[in-house]
Amino acid sequence: MLLAAALILLTLGSVLFHYLSPWYFTPIASNWGVIDDLLGNTVFATGVAFVAVNLFMAFCVVRFRHQKGTKADYEPESKKLEGWLFVLTTAGVAALLAPGLFAWAKIVDVPKDAQVVEAVGRQWHWMFRFPGKDGKLGSTDPRFVTEANPFGINPDDPDGQDDVLVVSPELHLPVNVTRKVQLRSVDVLHDFSVPQFRVRMDLVPGLATRVWFTPNKTGTFNLNCQELCGTGHFAMLGRIVVEEQQAFDSWLATWPTFAQSLSKPAGDATAGAALFAVCSACHSQNGEGNPAVHAPKLAGQSDWYLARQLKSFKGGLRGTSNGDSNGATMMPMAATLADDAAIDNVVAYIRSLPDQPAPATLNGNFEHGKSIYNEVCGTCHGHDGKGVRATNAPRLAGMSDWYLTTQLSNFRHGIRGRHPQDYYGQQMGSMAAMLTDDQAMTDVAAYVNSLR
Repeated sequence: MLLAAALILLTLGSVLFHYLSPWYFTPIASNWGVIDDLLGNTVFATGVAFVAVNLFMAFCVVRFRHQKGTKADYEPESKKLEGWLFVLTTAGVAALLAPGLFAWAKIVDVPKDAQVVEAVGRQWHWMFRFPGKDGKLGSTDPRFVTEANPFGINPDDPDGQDDVLVVSPELHLPVNVTRKVQLRSVDVLHDFSVPQFRVRMDLVPGLATRVWFTPNKTGTFNLNCQELCGTGHFAMLGRIVVEEQQAFDSWLATWPTFAQSLSKPAGDATAGAALFAVCSACHSQNGEGNPAVHAPKLAGQSDWYLARQLKSFKGGLRGTSNGDSNGATMMPMAATLADDAAIDNVVAYIRSLPDQPAPATLNGNFEHGKSIYNEVCGTCHGHDGKGVRATNAPRLAGMSDWYLTTQLSNFRHGIRGRHPQDYYGQQMGSMAAMLTDDQAMTDVAAYVNSLR
C-alpha cells in the first residue's frame, strides 16, 4: 500500500510541478508558434502515458498484492493484451510524429519572398554576409579563404563584389521581414540556434544548409552554437538584434562590401610615425613597453589585433569597467586617433618597429604552465604562441609577460570583457575562468616566455 501511495503522489506531484513551475519556454519572437504547439503536444502525449502507466502500476500493486491462500496465475501470452498494446503504441507514436512531419515540411519550404542572409561559423565565432543591391550572394570556395578574405568569396564572381560583410558576432535584422539564413561552416560542425526563434539547424562543412523565420518582436537575442565544436564551444556566442527597418539600414551601411574590403588602402607608416609620438610616451620609442607605467610591448604584435583594441578603447568597449584604471588611461590616448585611417597608419608604423622579445619578469612552474597552455590557450593562440587570425587570438610569444598575467586576472574578475559588445573579451573571460588561481596564470606566462 505504501508503494502504491508513493506512485500516486509521484504522479500527482509531477503533474502539479509541470503546471505550477515558474520555468517554461522563453517568450517566442518569431512566426514559429507551431514549434511550441508540437512541444505542447509531445508533453501532453507523454504526460498522459506517464500518468496512465504510474496509476496502472499503483492499481496492480494493490489489486495483485500478496494475500494468504491465493496463488498467482501464470499467463505467458495474451493475444488480446498484445493487440491492445500494439494499437495504443501505434496511436501514441503517430500522435507524436505526424504533426512534426507537417512542421518539418514548412521548415524546409522557404518562402519565395524571404530575403537571404548568410551566417558563417568557425571556431569559435560568427560572421554574416548580406547580398548587395543585386540581391545575390557571390559564390564561395574554401580555397579562397585567407586572412583578407575570411568568407572565402570568389574574387572573380561579379555577384560577390557588392556583398556586405559583417565581421562581427552581432547580426541585426529588421522586424517583420522574413529571412532565409544560409548556413555555412569553414571548419567543423556548428549549430545555429536562437531559442526565442524556435528553429535551429546544423552548419556542415562542405554544405550550405538553411533555416528561415520571421522575427516579429524587437529586442536582443542570444545566438548559440549547440553543436560540440571544440575546446571553445561554450564561448561561441553571438547576438541577434531585431529592430525597425530604418535602424537596420543605418547599421548595415556601416559595414564594407567585399570590393571595398579588397581595395582598402594599406596604412601609411610615415604618417603613423607622427601619431605614434603620443604612444611612445608610455610604450617607449620602439614600442618595447614600459612596466613602470603599465604600458605593454607593442612591437611585433598582430596588426589586426592592435587596430581592434584601439577601436575598442575609442568605442568604450575597453577602459570603462570599474577597476580598469590602466584601460581608462588608454581611452583618451586612443581618442587622439581621429578615424580608422589614423588607426591603420599608427599600426603600420608599429609594424615597422624592431621586434625584440620583451624581457622575462616572472618565474613559474614551466611544466604546469605548459600543460595548461596546451589544454586551454594553444588551440586559439597557436601552440607556438604566434597568434591565429582565424580564431581572433593575438600573439603571446615574446610579448610582455607581466601584461599577460594582468589581463588574465582582469578577464577572470570581470574587469575586462564585461561590455555587452566586447564579444571576444567575453570569450576570454570564460577561458580565463579555467585558470583557478594567480599561480596558474604565472605558470602559463612562464611557459609562454619559453616560446620566444
